[in-house]
Amino acid sequence: MEITDLPYLIIGIISGIASGLFGIGGGMIIVPSMFALGASAHHAIGISVLQMIFAAVFGSYINYKKKNLNLKDGIMIGFGGLIGASFSGMLLKALSDVALTSVFLAVSCIFFIKYAFGIKENIVQNQRSVWVKNVILFIAGAFTGIFAISLGIGGGLLIAPILAYFLGYDSKKVVSLSLFFVIFASISGIISFLNSGVIDSEVIHKGTLVGIASMVGVFIGIKIIEKMHISAHRKILLCVYALSILGTTHSLLK
Repeated sequence: MEITDLPYLIIGIISGIASGLFGIGGGMIIVPSMFALGASAHHAIGISVLQMIFAAVFGSYINYKKKNLNLKDGIMIGFGGLIGASFSGMLLKALSDVALTSVFLAVSCIFFIKYAFGIKENIVQNQRSVWVKNVILFIAGAFTGIFAISLGIGGGLLIAPILAYFLGYDSKKVVSLSLFFVIFASISGIISFLNSGVIDSEVIHKGTLVGIASMVGVFIGIKIIEKMHISAHRKILLCVYALSILGTTHSLLK
């Protein structure tokens, strides 16, 4: 390892902690960081998506071993995500970058408001039939999958408030399912990038460095969340959502 690899390791650990704590892929941290290190947009997104696989798989394994992850729910969400991702190409052709980002921003704001101010109605998990719950999980995954691949993000920030609002899941349960969903989104993204030639030796090298470091961060993040009270975690999660919305708004107005 060379000294020039150190920034990638630090970025990986920080993004990994965010993944473990908030169920996100880490793209909102990694992509801007890669830009700061001089990477092109294609390389920045490629590195981000590649490291998501490391963080999401490792984090989901830990959550499953600790019984924090409902695998049946996760598979239903993931299957929906794969179906939704298959339509992302059509969406990209139909909408401009501005239109796509605007739709994503509007949807994010709606579910953020519902999650922030409507949670009292859902603080106790909704008593829904298994069939209805599975339909909600599938639709949430499919809907998020469309935007996740189209915008080059993991999708965790969008799917979390949807699950919390419609199924009444607490923030910690939502995070483990969101992180599991990122596995499907990132694998789909990597396949797409391989087909388009975005992935090269530089992306593989740097993405692997960031990915391995992110596994350390994920472990730390999950340890932190175990000791955190649900109400405190939910407040921090809402702050992360708000920052994401502000960041998307800023990029839209530039």
